[in-house]
Amino acid sequence: MGTVLVTGAGSGIGAASCRRLAAIGHDLVIHTGSRGEAAQALAQQCSAVRSRVVVGNLAEPATMDALIAAAQGMGELTGVLANAGFADKRAIAQLDDEALERSLRSMVVSLAHLMRETLPLLTPCGHGRFVAVSSFVAHRFRLGASAFPATAAAKAGVEALVKAAAAEYAERGITVNAVAPGYVRKDNPNKGSLTEQEWEHVIACVPVGRLATPDDIAAPIVFLLSQESAYITGQVLHVDGGMTL
Repeated sequence: MGTVLVTGAGSGIGAASCRRLAAIGHDLVIHTGSRGEAAQALAQQCSAVRSRVVVGNLAEPATMDALIAAAQGMGELTGVLANAGFADKRAIAQLDDEALERSLRSMVVSLAHLMRETLPLLTPCGHGRFVAVSSFVAHRFRLGASAFPATAAAKAGVEALVKAAAAEYAERGITVNAVAPGYVRKDNPNKGSLTEQEWEHVIACVPVGRLATPDDIAAPIVFLLSQESAYITGQVLHVDGGMTL
């Protein structure tokens, strides 16, 4: 089945994707920025396959080097899931340059670096898959809560890189796509970025009437990492319960 490298896998969508990938036989390189214990626990849950855990900030060259070394040590790399990111709900008036640069560096610059390092590793297998996680915040700006301007700008950059990479690597048998989730229920609801009142308003704005679970998002991600998605590239798949209708 080959190896899939997953960034931001300490919880949520990344962890759910790892569990689904392991269930169908993929070896894993599991990355987390700071949740080392959670990533090790995830590796134990996926013990039916081989896995390696890498902990560190993707903006640091040493972390990227460790990821690539781990991937090369696992054999053939067939897929990458770029899931690492965070939400910043500060309005533009409160958003300083340092905060904006942090979002862009963590989600756009790091993604470009990850693409430069991993897309050549996917090329030899002839059927590589690269999926990046974007967000509805790059598309919808009037929910009654914060518009997440820094995150929106970063995720829009993620989608642009996905389309550029898809065009560049299509002839080499590599597909590059993005999944844009809506609001996703957290593993720990106390760590969400919204207040209880804001969550109630958000749920009221979702046509299907509920928040997504991490598995709701992981399922289409795993499809886009599979051979069944061979004729899909350069796309942004909205998995948001109809929020962007």
